[in-house]
Amino acid sequence: MNVRVKFCGLSRPEDISAAIAAEAAYVGFVFFPKSPRCVSLDTARALALSVPPGIAKVALTVDADDTTLDAIVNTVPLDMLQLHGHESPERVSALRSRHGLPIMKAVGVSDATDLEALDTYGKVADQLLVDAKPPKGADLPGGNGLAFDWRLIAGRRWPVPWMLAGGLTPANVAEAIRLTGARQVDVSSGIESAPGVKDAGLIAAFAAAAKGA
Repeated sequence: MNVRVKFCGLSRPEDISAAIAAEAAYVGFVFFPKSPRCVSLDTARALALSVPPGIAKVALTVDADDTTLDAIVNTVPLDMLQLHGHESPERVSALRSRHGLPIMKAVGVSDATDLEALDTYGKVADQLLVDAKPPKGADLPGGNGLAFDWRLIAGRRWPVPWMLAGGLTPANVAEAIRLTGARQVDVSSGIESAPGVKDAGLIAAFAAAAKGA
């Protein structure tokens, strides 16, 4: 199976080099101040300019306003926006039109009642990110190292491409792919030696496990 991997929360040139070596399909930059992976516009621009053609550059935002999103899009060369907050379907459609970029909408899942939102957002977004719902009171909407019951989405399909996220590591990603049939996976905390610090060895191991699934 040809599994496409997204490495998210990259913040240093060596992270980009490791992702390129691991044949990443996507690299993600976080623009959420509460995250230990948050980068400035200037840092993100420099990193994005070092990414070769063929690897999609994704900006992760959380309930960002128009001014913030305009600054990101106008400064950083991007291929996609990832909305990881409580953006409504109407907001997704509006931003897609405003910026002319594909939208990936993250949807948190903890039980079967959360699956309806995937159907709803699948009608307005270009891709879905099926993530673990954060615990109540969590500071971060993702990147918490938590997984959900992957059997909940086994065999399910949506109108647009989707990506599995939430608690994935080099040790469990192959099993996650086997249980869900995911053709795309996203990892952030699972390839870190400390919060926000990516590890080149873990990046390589994750890619090898995902692509060998």
